[in-house]
Amino acid sequence: MADCLNPEGAVCAAIIAAGGSGSRMGGGVPKQFLELGGVPLLLYSLRAFAAVAEIGRLVVCTRADYLEHTRELVTRHGFADTLVVVGGASRQESVANGLAALAASGDEIALVAVHDGARPLVRPDLIRRCLAAARRHGAAIAAIEVRDTLKRAVEASGGDSPRIAATINREGLWQAQTPQVAHFPLLQEALRRATADRFSATDEAALLERQGQAVALVRGDAANLKVTHPDDLLLAEALLMRETPLKNNGPKIGHGYDVHRLVAERRLILGGVEIPHRLGLLGHSDADVLTHALCDAILGALGAGDIGRHFPDHDPRYRGISSLKLLATVMEQVTTVGYRLGNADLTVIAQEPKLAPHLPEMREKLAAVCQVPPERINLKATTTEGLGFAGRREGISAHAVVLLT
Repeated sequence: MADCLNPEGAVCAAIIAAGGSGSRMGGGVPKQFLELGGVPLLLYSLRAFAAVAEIGRLVVCTRADYLEHTRELVTRHGFADTLVVVGGASRQESVANGLAALAASGDEIALVAVHDGARPLVRPDLIRRCLAAARRHGAAIAAIEVRDTLKRAVEASGGDSPRIAATINREGLWQAQTPQVAHFPLLQEALRRATADRFSATDEAALLERQGQAVALVRGDAANLKVTHPDDLLLAEALLMRETPLKNNGPKIGHGYDVHRLVAERRLILGGVEIPHRLGLLGHSDADVLTHALCDAILGALGAGDIGRHFPDHDPRYRGISSLKLLATVMEQVTTVGYRLGNADLTVIAQEPKLAPHLPEMREKLAAVCQVPPERINLKATTTEGLGFAGRREGISAHAVVLLT
């Protein structure tokens, strides 16, 4: 039985703090909108969190003068379900606004992860490890051990160079990163108390520590750097090139096919959309035949087998799971080897119900998980003119063809 902090049916959420001015970068564009490899920094963070199956809701806290720009950006790149809200003058205020948006969303939130929008190279595996540690301990943050000798300085008179006042023992010192994850009510309470006491902190861990909450350290990644100065962007570009080797530059094509039986007392889910119908598809997961075909096509392009190999139907972890979460896990494999979805062409074969009214919503949901604009997903529905198992209304099948670039 789930405990009160992790109730049954609750989802994990991520707040991307992207409200900074980026004044130390120079220029007029906030750093979270600067491009890395032709892609705004903010989108890298959204893609990483969208690739984690446990994350069910994304929130972006942005500058008021960039609110519409941010909404247009996330929608164009397939994140139309993302909540985009105005941040605050500080990270603490931005996170408070993000928590308020989550509380008003109607979702039941178990864990919330806070991440800097200017940390573009966070890995989905690190996010998962932070979620797992927070689930066990109540709160957890990514961090790396301090490697260099630390000096405390004092300012010199007359504008001269600062002077060393003391050498700090680095034993046991860690450098905080993000994501920083906590049970939703714990972080809510920590922020409420800080606001009431007019206390401010530079990260969520400090707020939680202040009220006696233990915070676990999860070994982070030096590549998970925060872009603060122009040189940081150059370093991030070098790291990105290292993780996208030239041998991966050729396109890859894959084909997928799946079929599920129609039965009574099951929901009909296609492309992540529940469609009103007297029958639903039978399967271990939600039996979303369209999303399964897309998963198989992507895995085929990667030469990585099929969906049954990765998500076996005897594994209780996948009982009733949304197939969009399976697709997110498959997409993580795509990004890990330096690829992205170029386009997908999908066909659903069903005698009934009429699917045309639902195709736009299916397209939006699939595009969001695949981290591409909706126009990269072509979706069609057809019948068999009464022929075969589909024509006899015994089942629904789907074909998918994908190009990875």
